[in-house]
Amino acid sequence: MTVLRTSGAAGAVLLCLAALAAADSISFVSTWKAPGAAPIDFAGKKVGAALIVDDENLRVSAEEALARELDARGSIGVPAYRVVPREELRNKDAAKGFFERAGIAGLVVLRLVGTETTSTDSPVVWSSGYYAHPWDYWGASWTQPYSIGGGGQHTTITVEVLLYDLARDAPIWAAVTRSKDPKDVQTYMKKLAADVGKRLEKDHLVRRTAR
Repeated sequence: MTVLRTSGAAGAVLLCLAALAAADSISFVSTWKAPGAAPIDFAGKKVGAALIVDDENLRVSAEEALARELDARGSIGVPAYRVVPREELRNKDAAKGFFERAGIAGLVVLRLVGTETTSTDSPVVWSSGYYAHPWDYWGASWTQPYSIGGGGQHTTITVEVLLYDLARDAPIWAAVTRSKDPKDVQTYMKKLAADVGKRLEKDHLVRRTAR
């Protein structure tokens, strides 16, 4: 399995905001399923949708978009901003309590990891370290979330996606996506949410319901 890691100096995630002729293209460059994990059906269950990023407006719109994708596939999508107060986001223990009281069964987390990446082979990375527990991952990710802003001539955006089963406090699926020169932030995040929903459906973690 190939896992992407951020390289270079820490800094803001740069998005190209110029009008581009070509449509945005989001690729899943790496995916992972927990070894031996039985299929999980989140139909009719609440699944949280979270984006770890400093931009509050972007976070709200992206979480709403992802929640709609989960709704369309039989789960009850719940944007994380509706569950955890903004001032408590960086407190993993408080966040855990809010999700538990809201009855959230699963949690999909999107995290911007950077624009420049190198590859590292590690078949256990998503089941070890702070990845192995949803609230350790949550706490570590919010210590230094990337900000979105600025611009550049050519930008490659890398986003990490994890699905946690909160009943077991364990990751069951993960992926890394990459997109080059997105047209704008809002459009990019909505397309990413749609693509994540499709991929979760393809991997039999959620299923589309008839309307």
